[in-house]
Amino acid sequence: MEIKPNTEQLIELAHYKMPFGKYKGRYLVDLPEPYLIWFQQKGFPEGKLGNLLKAMTEIKINGLEALIKKVQKDFPKQ
Repeated sequence: MEIKPNTEQLIELAHYKMPFGKYKGRYLVDLPEPYLIWFQQKGFPEGKLGNLLKAMTEIKINGLEALIKKVQKDFPKQ
């Protein structure tokens, strides 16, 4: 079985910015890992933002931020 990432979702994740709080306006990939871990412990928001924060937490925990940075570079926001 071959696993293929959803390109559109990956591009959206790479360009999504935090909509509120101390880090408002920062790309999710630029959020500090302890902040994401805090969300993981306290509970992620509902909906799209929560799902994107969960994904970014896993990406950061596994040291894959370079993948997101590459997506940002290779697929600039239109």
